[in-house]
Amino acid sequence: MIGLIVFSIGNNRYALNIDNIQRIIQACELSDIPNAHEYIDGMMSYEDSVLKVLSFRKLIGLKTYEDELSVLFKKLKASHEDWLGELVNSIDNGSAFTKTTDPHKCELGIWLDNFNSYDDRVSTIFKDLTLNHKKLHIFGGDVLELYKNDKDSASEMLKTEVYDIYNHTMRDIDIFIEELSIVSNSLQKLLIYENSGKKFAIKVDVIEDIAHIEDEKIMNSDEEHHQNDFLELDGVLDLDGFLVNLIKTINLPH
Repeated sequence: MIGLIVFSIGNNRYALNIDNIQRIIQACELSDIPNAHEYIDGMMSYEDSVLKVLSFRKLIGLKTYEDELSVLFKKLKASHEDWLGELVNSIDNGSAFTKTTDPHKCELGIWLDNFNSYDDRVSTIFKDLTLNHKKLHIFGGDVLELYKNDKDSASEMLKTEVYDIYNHTMRDIDIFIEELSIVSNSLQKLLIYENSGKKFAIKVDVIEDIAHIEDEKIMNSDEEHHQNDFLELDGVLDLDGFLVNLIKTINLPH
């Protein structure tokens, strides 16, 4: 029986032997290390020592979490620009409005509903964005209802209240983008990893599970066991229908 910490990186899942994990903590602001290897995000104080922090995303060739969030939120901002454009056309020209007025059904609303942060600064930004985003969709629905009986009043409401709350929502998205380094840290976790007398932290996206599996459930992988010089895999597992890459060792770049 092997105990495993299962974590996700983007759409990929990996597992580490629980015996090599001392602790799981929230990601935090790091101190820079001059001329550090590209996979190293920085260093941090931990108990009575200083640990280097390895980015697992960089280790496997993915964008940083911050960069990924930046792309996502710029896309979400553009989608709401399209949302407003279609609403304007519907009120000005009577064309059908095909987008949602439910704040929980658009892509941004779904993301916000699943977001949680323990950082006070991020929580404040999140609260403002959630409130204004909800009001934007509700006001949009109100304008469309008003349009059925009073086109002039609907047009006036669109130009005043809807545009005002839209601008507040766009401002909040911009603030969120500006603070993405804090946002990404509030979402990611650090695994305090120790193997062969070496200790460092590994930054991952989400801790998925703590699993216990029998050795015979480990399957050979078609991929090379050595993914690169610093990561050695040891097969794959099927956990509840998801394939998980089992990690044999992780080495810290110099």
